[in-house]
Amino acid sequence: MAPPARLGRRAPAKLNLYLHLTGRRDDGYHLIDSLFAFADVGDEIEVAADPALSLVVEGPYAAAIDGSADDNLVLRAARALAAVVRAQSGTTPGARIRLVKNLPVAAGIGGGSADAAAVLLALVDLWSVDISEAELRALALGLGADVPACLAGKPVAVSGIGEVLQAAVALPPVHALLANPNVPLATAPVFKAFAAAGSRFSAPAPLLDPPTNAAALAAAMALRGNDLEAPARTIVPEVGQVLTALAALPGALLARMSGSGATCFALFASAAEAASAAQALAQVHPDWWIRAAPLL
Repeated sequence: MAPPARLGRRAPAKLNLYLHLTGRRDDGYHLIDSLFAFADVGDEIEVAADPALSLVVEGPYAAAIDGSADDNLVLRAARALAAVVRAQSGTTPGARIRLVKNLPVAAGIGGGSADAAAVLLALVDLWSVDISEAELRALALGLGADVPACLAGKPVAVSGIGEVLQAAVALPPVHALLANPNVPLATAPVFKAFAAAGSRFSAPAPLLDPPTNAAALAAAMALRGNDLEAPARTIVPEVGQVLTALAALPGALLARMSGSGATCFALFASAAEAASAAQALAQVHPDWWIRAAPLL
């Protein structure tokens, strides 16, 4: 059967339901303990057969992405996979890649990592690449610590620097309200602020027992935290404003920052509560990026 001439993939937003920094390696990489989940909102990737490799970026946050830059993560992912094909067959494949950038950039929800994972999965199919899951995961890790987890696109317990993945316990149906003050926050300065503050590392706290409902999940996450929240708030004080606003919404079970920020989220038991909260929040903060979505 001939490979498809064009196909698409969703790149869902990543949420750190909790994030503990447990240590630091000699090479500077931080060790983490985290529970990743993915919301049913994200960027979109489309790939089409073409002799050359190219990228077009569209969507509400397209202006924040340089689609021609050598360090563009989507192009780096495509080139890395093309190198695998070249080593196998001696030919260099191409593709027209279209990225619809719906998620804010530098927002702590793994947008770039999810985009890279989505383009890898799409091009594996488009190019009919002979690559194992382990090999693809190793290639993904070379692009970024979050990319392997984004390949899975489902709840996963993450440790090491992001390369150690274990299936998460079963999570109950839960809905999230994501909010970002439309202030970009790069990861490196947040880790630097964490170190400068002399912050202590946390012990791992993996979730071992499946929560029975959304309230139980929120209660379990309330016993854990995001170690990057305090340093993020020193750089972007709006993070505190978003968290306060989310926590005050009717039905909110937990309010937390994701990743290195500045996106925060609240958990809700039902789609109706999350949608109502999104509408109420947007009326007060029309300049924020706000989305309600179930967790995948």
